Amino acid sequence: MVTLFPLVRDLQADRDRLLRWPHGIVEVVQGQLAGVRLRPWPKSVSLLGVWWSGRHTHQRAAGDFCRLYYNRPAGLPNYLTLKYVVSRRGTSFQSFRGALQVLDEIARIKGTAAIVCEASNVRISARLLRRLGWERHVPQSRRRHYIKRFYGQLPPPLENPMLCRAVTD
Repeated sequence: MVTLFPLVRDLQADRDRLLRWPHGIVEVVQGQLAGVRLRPWPKSVSLLGVWWSGRHTHQRAAGDFCRLYYNRPAGLPNYLTLKYVVSRRGTSFQSFRGALQVLDEIARIKGTAAIVCEASNVRISARLLRRLGWERHVPQSRRRHYIKRFYGQLPPPLENPMLCRAVTD
């Protein structure tokens, strides 16, 4: 059966699927991978949508949950964009870090040269991004563009096998 948004729970077993699908959503709950929902089209984001969704999610939703949207830009198969991150009031750093580790693993599987993002939330500090392996990109821009480069030196395989285990439904 073909689904519009297939769910990957095991990154290694579904490696071929991850390679074929250009866009996805990494979901981590309580520090463990709940799954990667594959998407046939990219996530689009507006500042109004970010403001509204962020306010609504953080005011009304609690729990240790992180959802990370990534896209492969059209015409740039060796790059990924970290498009959008959704978290809740009770999201732990472990869940946020785990979602980023899963994105690194997806980048490794795809042979990605770099991941790029725009850190529009000023609460995400440049120091934190540096600690996580990101560096400033396009420094002359007023916008906060960051890049995590791999260029032939892909991240090591995901160290924590518990992170790749699905959360029981």
